[in-house]
Amino acid sequence: MPPLEQFFHTLSDYVKDHAVKILTGLVLMGVGWFLGFRRAKANWKKREFFDRLNVSLNYIDDGTLMIRTLAEKTCEEIFLNSAASTAVQQAARRTTSADPLLPLPKEDYWYYLNSVLNELSEQFSAGALRKEQGHAVRAEKYLVCLTSEVAGDIRMRKVRAMVVRKSLLVNLPAQTPEQITLQQTPQVPAISTPKFASPNHATRWETLRYMAGEYQRNPWRFIELELCV
Repeated sequence: MPPLEQFFHTLSDYVKDHAVKILTGLVLMGVGWFLGFRRAKANWKKREFFDRLNVSLNYIDDGTLMIRTLAEKTCEEIFLNSAASTAVQQAARRTTSADPLLPLPKEDYWYYLNSVLNELSEQFSAGALRKEQGHAVRAEKYLVCLTSEVAGDIRMRKVRAMVVRKSLLVNLPAQTPEQITLQQTPQVPAISTPKFASPNHATRWETLRYMAGEYQRNPWRFIELELCV
């Protein structure tokens, strides 16, 4: 029997012997694809992308609140562990308009925040090396927390790592008069309500105000890092 004919004969026998397994595998693969497509379509319709983590820099420039993306990756790319990634996504679904910070266990919070810190440290590693070598750099301390905003006109729900200069956050006005009075940095007045480049930035301003009070109440929900440029 010619080699090619022998090959097809062997292949035919294999298919006959394993037809059920092959068919079952194809059916399961098809069902998995269909369910995944339906889930993705539903998430797109609801504008929910909890598998994505957006790292954003929040600051005020010339009286206007500015929001700039520093990085956006899948949760698994940041947290490097499927269990941790799943926990973050589940927590993001449980945030409320009253508390947009992720409800993660206190004893685990540092580990999640440290994963974001590592991402930012790698991104700004050139500045850290320049500082170590004695070159002139600008170094600032920032605070990072994990959120998923619900209130207001939110276009998309994601896991969001908020990055804000520490000196700015500690001088933001508390969200309500009932919130704790912030200790002001000497010679730096409290920040008044800024202008918004987009109407939905009003929600981010309220989130930042909530973060200011929460940093005083529960600093363990934040991590501090120094960035050099």
